[in-house]
Amino acid sequence: MKECRNECKNIRFCELRQREVINLCDGKRLGCVADILLNMCNGCVEAIIVPGPVKMCGLFGYDAEYIIPFECICKMGPDIILVEVVAEKCLKSCK
Repeated sequence: MKECRNECKNIRFCELRQREVINLCDGKRLGCVADILLNMCNGCVEAIIVPGPVKMCGLFGYDAEYIIPFECICKMGPDIILVEVVAEKCLKSCK
């Protein structure tokens, strides 16, 4: 995991959910953070979860989600989160 730097600060989950996730590998918008994966043993955030592509015109919700490991986060800004991932490898079925 990345170590905290001097510019790090605390952030609330509600603030994190408002941020858009952009993949630096291809410049595509993945969506907004929907959830986090928290390791209950050590209290660390393991990954952020972003809803994947929508089903049939968006009428039936999502059938997959991006599970992006925390170490793949390059930068968190006030509006966006920049990640460096192979999107297809992070896309997991919700079923």
